[in-house]
Amino acid sequence: MPVNASQADTMLNAVTQHPATSNDTAEQYGAPQSLNGTPDSVTGDSAIVSTDTLPVMELPEPGTAMPFARSPLHDTPSIALLLAGLLAVALCYHTGYKYIENFFHYMFSTRRRENLFEDHTVNETSILAALIANTCIVEGFIIYFAVQLSWPHFAPSLQSSVFTHIAAFSALALGFYIVQWLVYKLIGYTFSDQTGSKLWIDGFKSSQSLLGLLLLPALVLLMLYPAHGKLLLAIAATLFFSARLIFIYKGFRIFYSNLSSILYFLLYLCAVEIVPLVIMTGVTHWICGILQ
Repeated sequence: MPVNASQADTMLNAVTQHPATSNDTAEQYGAPQSLNGTPDSVTGDSAIVSTDTLPVMELPEPGTAMPFARSPLHDTPSIALLLAGLLAVALCYHTGYKYIENFFHYMFSTRRRENLFEDHTVNETSILAALIANTCIVEGFIIYFAVQLSWPHFAPSLQSSVFTHIAAFSALALGFYIVQWLVYKLIGYTFSDQTGSKLWIDGFKSSQSLLGLLLLPALVLLMLYPAHGKLLLAIAATLFFSARLIFIYKGFRIFYSNLSSILYFLLYLCAVEIVPLVIMTGVTHWICGILQ
């Protein structure tokens, strides 16, 4: 719609008489207190912290990766060997449980009766062989940890071939058992009669059979908590020497007859019980040197 001259004059007078709308708004709400038009909420006395004073996370320096230390717990053939010994005991237990029930009778009894100490049956022989094999395997594991703690320079070789060392130590324990059995047979044949010798040998077999079962919990803890190796090995050594002392005490009761027999008993302790352990330690060190 066209605008005439009178209407144009009226609009011009209205603009001239009233200031700009933006100026009215500024006077009504106040001028902005910051450059971007937003009031500053930070007080003027707040201190500005320099980034130079803030803690800085330091990255670790790159180094050589440490190799994984193998142990019998993480070695499949070694665990399979241990489980094989336990499985043999479990399979023979059903037919030879009476032998296990008579453990304490064989270890402590010195009564001489004709029909009591007969030859072991086939069932008792099988459970006895399984228990002795289990004892030798458990002792092989414990010797492994004892060598690692006593001779640290053999540790790399032990960790690189775990099963080879454990198998060698178990075979050494079995050979030590066989040699002891032969020596005790010879001593019993020389210094006692057939009944007394059989009483003594039965005490040796039963003490060694029970020893493997007693050492098993200490071995499990030793594999799970190797940091407590000194304490657990001390417990294992205590069990071993306790079994030996029980057997030695039974032998003393069988062979002691008069005061002069004490001299023979002391010679027996040195020649049969102490010297073989020293030789066993030397042979163990020699085997570790060969396998290194």
